[in-house]
Amino acid sequence: MPAYPRPLARLIEELEKLPGIGPKSAQRLALHILQARAEDAAGLAEAIREVKEKIHACRLCFNFTDDELCPICADPERDERILCVVSDARDLLAMERAGGFRGRYHVLQGLISPMEGVGPESLRIEELLARVRGGRVEEVVLATNPTVEGDATAMYIANLLRPLGVKTTRIALGLPVGGDLDYADEVTIVRALQGRTEMK
Repeated sequence: MPAYPRPLARLIEELEKLPGIGPKSAQRLALHILQARAEDAAGLAEAIREVKEKIHACRLCFNFTDDELCPICADPERDERILCVVSDARDLLAMERAGGFRGRYHVLQGLISPMEGVGPESLRIEELLARVRGGRVEEVVLATNPTVEGDATAMYIANLLRPLGVKTTRIALGLPVGGDLDYADEVTIVRALQGRTEMK
């Protein structure tokens, strides 16, 4: 890296830690921030500070919110009998963008991945089981990505749900194997949701 003044070099290093940002992109962003108006840079810094201080997990579904419940959980028009399980908030947003689901969600906050040291106890599976045992849920739609980790997590959860007598479905393979919900188009997501199948 060229010899930048220490504060600029530090900003570049911090920006490189962001997903999808390599050294050249980090340098370009840092120089843009440096050349921006002071109030724009201050606004960015304030937005980062505010999101870290005010955003937390919804107490019911574990989506991001700045309130006790996220807007989806607080919406009385959503069908609480159908629960869609996703790995993270990005996948929830992808499902919402598609517009084909009017139930509620449960965000696992990850996927089972022994290679990365993530076991079932690291996820929000116990909270999911508690919601199902609450008696209102009639169907659980497992909408994890069609990857090894996503499939393993779906199978693990399906096995736990089987004794509870709730219908358990998996989104159809309208999504490419190895793909992410976050990158799928709306039509693909809607078709995958409509073509879901019961896990036996």
